[in-house]
Amino acid sequence: MTAVALFVLFLPFLLSLFGQSSMAKMLCLVTSILATLLSVEPGGAVLPWFLGALIAGVSVWERIRQRRTAQ
Repeated sequence: MTAVALFVLFLPFLLSLFGQSSMAKMLCLVTSILATLLSVEPGGAVLPWFLGALIAGVSVWERIRQRRTAQ
């Protein structure tokens, strides 16, 4: 597996590091590991990767929303 493929598979986890929720970080790490394990089959990593990206996106969006209301 190349470094670029690993970067893409762990992108939801890396994105979740910008959020505040520790639960979202843990869930994104689990989905990224699951996507890596399922990437042996063609298209097997799509669902866990998408779920992790969705969780990370919501986590980052909540951090941005909280910072907007605090100002």
